[in-house]
Amino acid sequence: MHRRKTPPTPCFDEIIHAPHRLRLCVLLSPVESAAFATLRDELDLADSVLSKHLKVLSEAGYVTLDRPVGQGGRPRTWVRITDAGRAALAGHLAALHELSEAAALSQPPGSRA
Repeated sequence: MHRRKTPPTPCFDEIIHAPHRLRLCVLLSPVESAAFATLRDELDLADSVLSKHLKVLSEAGYVTLDRPVGQGGRPRTWVRITDAGRAALAGHLAALHELSEAAALSQPPGSRA
């Protein structure tokens, strides 16, 4: 027996909306966690810029940061999106989808945007 997944409630989220934070959440959503260096390289950001965006997401409760100790070598920081972060991302994407549908409906037939 499968439970039906209820669609997310559209909710524009100012925290997630910043382009780098939106991309971070999207990158994190399909994985259990990702290394800081992987996110930095994927987004082509400086460490300081990525740290700043992760701090905002962490303070909102949307991601957690884990720095395991005892592995030898340099400690790696792992980033994981939380359930609250997944819900906020889903709501934000649903709100963006509504906006794009409204924009498409407002275009005269045959016009180019």
